[in-house]
Amino acid sequence: MKKFLPHIAFTLFVAQLLLMLVSWLLSAAFPDSGIRSLLSGEGMRWFFGHFSHQLATPVLVCLVLVLMAYGTFRHCGLLHYRSTFRERRALTMTLLLTVVAVVLLLLMTAIPHAVMLSVTGSLWPSPFSHALLPLLAFIVIVLSAFYGMMAGHFVNLSNVYEAMLDGIRQGAALLLFYLLGVQLYLSVFYILN
Repeated sequence: MKKFLPHIAFTLFVAQLLLMLVSWLLSAAFPDSGIRSLLSGEGMRWFFGHFSHQLATPVLVCLVLVLMAYGTFRHCGLLHYRSTFRERRALTMTLLLTVVAVVLLLLMTAIPHAVMLSVTGSLWPSPFSHALLPLLAFIVIVLSAFYGMMAGHFVNLSNVYEAMLDGIRQGAALLLFYLLGVQLYLSVFYILN
């Protein structure tokens, strides 16, 4: 699979270049069609002027957080559980911490007039629904780091930091595909608007 990832990224890049060329040709051949060229002055200003703003979406933040949670969970040692005394104790304490986290989430969402409910008292849409994925990623990071430290897989804070970074390293291809895919998708909308 990893052999094909560079080819997919290159295909997305070439598709962006072809889209730029085709938009220029179509806007020149059919000026009344409403198709805008990415190679015109206005198109270049849009492409470069809005590039960072268009890519900085909540999806990107959630992707980075999920990758950090993945890295922390992967390195915490829970996947290779060996049932030693230290790991059993760490698992028990992590389960207790999980219960505390669930109770806190319920207190913030399930009771009337809870803090994370919307103004109308509903759960969807609400601050809770908007923050669900980042909240879950944060909980996974905290619980994985706690288990890893209690079980001795993480000796210090640097190990937790490295585990989070490793998750981002493992998912770097997803970040690249996000950047290329979103820009291509937004370019199509720009051309057709």
